[in-house]
Amino acid sequence: MEKFMDSVGSIFSGGDVLPWCDRDIIAGFEREIAEAANEEQKNDSLMRLSWALVHSRQPEDVNRGIGMLEASLDRPSSPLQTREKLYLLAVGHYRTGDYTRSRQLLERCLEIQPDWRQALTLQRLVEEKTRRDGMIGMAIITGAFGLVGLVAGGIIAAASSSSSRKK
Repeated sequence: MEKFMDSVGSIFSGGDVLPWCDRDIIAGFEREIAEAANEEQKNDSLMRLSWALVHSRQPEDVNRGIGMLEASLDRPSSPLQTREKLYLLAVGHYRTGDYTRSRQLLERCLEIQPDWRQALTLQRLVEEKTRRDGMIGMAIITGAFGLVGLVAGGIIAAASSSSSRKK
């Protein structure tokens, strides 16, 4: 539990904006679910496990968390619980690189609470990542066109020099 609190605390101490979670924390929440005395405790533990999974560095954990959260959206819950689930799903999709889906989930989350700082911060991260990836993509495309132009220019130059020699 101490690692969990340190991970969450990093948000407020200027560390990573989105905390990471390790396998020990995930295992602790899995034990918590198995030991839950009633349905309410089990549901609370499932939400904590979902949080840990989408904050994991392991892609299989993140995907497992996404699956759990998507399944839980079908069950009736309060607007606050729905907001939490949407946010955690957005985190999971951000971690997997699906920025479009993350953005859609954040928009739904912000419909419930437009001034929620966590969602606004993640939305900014998604926009920055999308912009950065777009710039990298444009640089790659520009470089590819430059290379094609260089090769085409070389071929044209070689062909024109070859035809000049034949005359």
